[in-house]
Amino acid sequence: MNNQTVLRDERTEVVENASYRLAYYIMACGALVVIAYRGFLFQESLWDLMFLVILSSAVATLYQRSKQVLSQGWKRLAAIIFIVSVILAALLAFLLR
Repeated sequence: MNNQTVLRDERTEVVENASYRLAYYIMACGALVVIAYRGFLFQESLWDLMFLVILSSAVATLYQRSKQVLSQGWKRLAAIIFIVSVILAALLAFLLR
């Protein structure tokens, strides 16, 4: 019988990945709040921050796609989110003109 302690197992990886996911959501949503706040209040253009949010999301999605772990409906959901975002952006641009 072996009395070695296990330092890492599947549960450890699941918890770590969940913490990374939560941290990413907080960072991405926080960046979007900062972009909206500075854009409306100070009339600043913050495309560099927006590019970072889009790039990080694209990298995560492409990595998951390459490892074939995305669900069946991810393309449809991504298209719906894109269409709703474009409509909201157009609506905001029209209202704030």
